[in-house]
Amino acid sequence: RRKNRRQTAARGGANGRNRGKNKVSEDDDDEENTAKRKRSKEDSDIKKGQKMKNRGKEDSSDSDSDSDEVESMSEGEMAQLMEEVEEKKKLIANMRNKPWRMKRRLTLLKEAQQFVDKFEGALGKGKGRKLYAYKVMMTKKWIKFQRDFENFKTACIPWERKIKEVESHFGSSVASYFIFLRWMYGMNLVLFGLTFGLVVIPEVLMGLPYGSIPRKTVPRAEQATAQDYSVLMDFNGYCKYSVLFYGYYNSQRTIGLLKFRLPLSYLLVGIGTFGYSLMVVIRTMAKNADVGGGDGEEGEFTFAWKMFTSWDYLIGNPETADNKYASITTSFKKQESIVDEQENQKDENIHLRRFLRVLANFLITCSLGGSGYLIYFVVKRSQEFASRNDLSWYEKNELEIIMSLLGLVCPPLFETIAELEDYHPRIALKWQLGRIFALFLGNLYTFLFALFDEVNTKLLEEQAIKNASIWAMKEYYANYSLLVNDTGATPPPMNPADVIRGPCWETAVGIEFVKLTVSDIQVSYLTILIGDFARAVIVRFLNYCWCWDLEAGFPSYGEFDISGNVLGLVFNQGMIWMGAFYAPGLIGINVLRLLSSMYYQCWAVMATNVPHERVFKASKSNNFYMGLLLLILFLSLLPVVYTIMTLPPSFDCGPFSGKAKMFDVIMETIDLDLPAFMGTLFSYAANPGLIIPAVLLMVLAIYYLNSVSEAYQKSNIELKKKMQMARDEEKNRRN
Repeated sequence: RRKNRRQTAARGGANGRNRGKNKVSEDDDDEENTAKRKRSKEDSDIKKGQKMKNRGKEDSSDSDSDSDEVESMSEGEMAQLMEEVEEKKKLIANMRNKPWRMKRRLTLLKEAQQFVDKFEGALGKGKGRKLYAYKVMMTKKWIKFQRDFENFKTACIPWERKIKEVESHFGSSVASYFIFLRWMYGMNLVLFGLTFGLVVIPEVLMGLPYGSIPRKTVPRAEQATAQDYSVLMDFNGYCKYSVLFYGYYNSQRTIGLLKFRLPLSYLLVGIGTFGYSLMVVIRTMAKNADVGGGDGEEGEFTFAWKMFTSWDYLIGNPETADNKYASITTSFKKQESIVDEQENQKDENIHLRRFLRVLANFLITCSLGGSGYLIYFVVKRSQEFASRNDLSWYEKNELEIIMSLLGLVCPPLFETIAELEDYHPRIALKWQLGRIFALFLGNLYTFLFALFDEVNTKLLEEQAIKNASIWAMKEYYANYSLLVNDTGATPPPMNPADVIRGPCWETAVGIEFVKLTVSDIQVSYLTILIGDFARAVIVRFLNYCWCWDLEAGFPSYGEFDISGNVLGLVFNQGMIWMGAFYAPGLIGINVLRLLSSMYYQCWAVMATNVPHERVFKASKSNNFYMGLLLLILFLSLLPVVYTIMTLPPSFDCGPFSGKAKMFDVIMETIDLDLPAFMGTLFSYAANPGLIIPAVLLMVLAIYYLNSVSEAYQKSNIELKKKMQMARDEEKNRRN
């Protein structure tokens, strides 16, 4: 036992000595590490102090340390740093398109901005780098100027806040009408500037004053009542002999010290009105087509499109939001495919349905024919009233009243008859719009045909009146010679108020268009005031003491009729295009109408209407209304071209009096003002042997472009099918 104890003690001592040695070595290592840490800490403190000093210098100067660091770089390092700065700028510009989480975006954006701020200014310091600093400074200023200019343009958009307010309460579908109204106002403002700047103002400033010639003087028989309110409201009296209408303008080839060619300007402005309108409409349609997309193919990803794109984020009214929510929910529950399937599976009597649809179309056709005949009858009746002086207010305004009432009564009648057809709602809406379009178009052209019948009658009377006026002038000269008993004496000019006047059919046509436009304005405003405002007042204040709930039942608050208002706006513009050639002041009346409509209808829709039960977004690529406007523009051009090329102008009024045709003013200008070879070129260009091949070439070009477009569409469909097949294969591979 003692021996074992001694061996154990010896081993313990050895282990203790080894532990002591290890402890000494560990202490030495700790001392070395501690010294290293102290030195590194001192170095870091020195660096921190330098950084603090540099930061203090940055507060008082433009980062001298960064500039020193950059100046010490080589040319290659400088170029590399500049590339990194440009890459950081591109990253900042394209940060929104990166598929990263928001936290990562914010972090990288902050780092990139700090990097650019740190090195961009420093790169511009030193020799040879002033140009770069100047470019950086000008780039920043240009970006700031563009941003400020965009904000200025947005602030200058008229009625933007008013339209946004309507949009927040009623959705973008109702706001699309007011945007279309604003667009129409801008186009008419340009047309107003052309007409007044090149026709009206030159005549007022450089032409002969009022009372100098017969066409600018009220006849003596009409002077007693020329200022009566009823006469002025019919646009007779002083209104008829003013710059508002065609007959006031003189036929002198040049007027004023500037030798302004007024007849040529009048004709070119009339043609340029249609040219500018055509250019603007087609350009807008092309822009809308470029914006298209985002709605998806019908039948493709229906659930995804409805889930992610159905909500209208511009809605700010709780009631509108509730309606939109209910509409989206209903669309999920009853998708159109299910509704179409149910429509197809109806086993009703197919013969009864066909009979009802034929009956509905027969009734609507009869209504359209009856409205056209009624307008023709009223125009003929107004011609009989022209020879009478004891007319009542209704007889004077019968035509305008009948056309306005037809526009109010027929659309609801068509909608009631359409219930017999039992079409799908989407198909029923298209039929309703087409029938209203046919109604307006038929009424307008019936009015024109009846009006041109009256023009032909006046043209037959004009020759007799012209002979009578010549005979009256000869008689006046003969009587003066007998009075002074001197056949060689020159008589004084006859008083312009006593000269016999011709019918001046152009002014008569212009008066009819102006009266029709003013009547349409009055009926539209009275309809809003009585049909919407009075209805809203009754529902609001009599609901508490009535037998049933007026808000939920009949009559309830009205909804804004988008399609009816837009179609009315389109056809009103068609009347402006037709009548502007005969009444230059009609464009000014239309500008005032659109300006007042913006405020009046915005107030009416906010005060008297409620949001639609089914709130829907307006499509950015919807060219339906623009297509109607383009069609109306083409149909409005036809009667004006017929007038210029076919009908002879009046002999004693208007800028084309004394010419066989209105377009003769162009040939006169070519012969008198242009070189001889220009006249030869125009005669060759007007040769049918060149016009017919040019028309054929344009037709072939249109056919070729249409074929190419169809080929592109087919290739797009094939590519979509291939992409769908590739997606299906990828899904099957994953499964």
